Amino acid sequence: MTVVGRVAALWRYPVKSMAAEGLDGVEVSWHGLAGDRRWAFIRDGQVRSGFPWLTIRERPELAHYRPRFTEPDRPNASPTLVRTPSGDELDVADPALAAELGPGVRVIKQDRGVFDTLPLSLLTTQTLTGLGRLVSTDLTAGRFRPNLLVDATELDFPEDAWVGRVLRIGGLRMRVDKRDQRCVMITIDPVTLRRDPAILRAVARERDNRLGVYGSTVEPGRVTVGDPVELEP
Repeated sequence: MTVVGRVAALWRYPVKSMAAEGLDGVEVSWHGLAGDRRWAFIRDGQVRSGFPWLTIRERPELAHYRPRFTEPDRPNASPTLVRTPSGDELDVADPALAAELGPGVRVIKQDRGVFDTLPLSLLTTQTLTGLGRLVSTDLTAGRFRPNLLVDATELDFPEDAWVGRVLRIGGLRMRVDKRDQRCVMITIDPVTLRRDPAILRAVARERDNRLGVYGSTVEPGRVTVGDPVELEP
């Protein structure tokens, strides 16, 4: 096998579109990182929609809501708490939290995770640097909400070449299924909440509107920051 990089950071998102939870290590099952996108909020009147979720697109301030599992290594059995921008900490299922997010908003739980496409998302630091050059801006991974950030050995969007291949990352074997098609969410800075449409325009113009990759589990296992990323033959 060929070493193509190392894991630089890991994130899961206990609540869809809320802030990330940084991890030193995590178990990855057939359904992605343990606890990833376990909860989601649904917009009023959109239950039958193909995309009913309340996201940063509609409410950028969701990025400032910080969820956590009280037992990080046991998310399936752990209560989920959310710290609001005002500093309150509420159970994710507390009606007061849904009411704060908008009239008629309600929460749902999905043990297999609420994913738009596939359960694993990966981005390289080289891709962040390459896109940053295109838009003359220093970019952070948080804007793109990956699960795995990889510091790769090759330059210039290396994960594109991994599509259709299998990566071994710690105890995990991950198939890289497709490039990640991007939307307006990447224009929103998760810290300042300012929008920069030039970022999406550059991805559309230079990258066929795709950046990073999606994948699925071939063999479950534990992944830790610093693990080598190996490309199988």
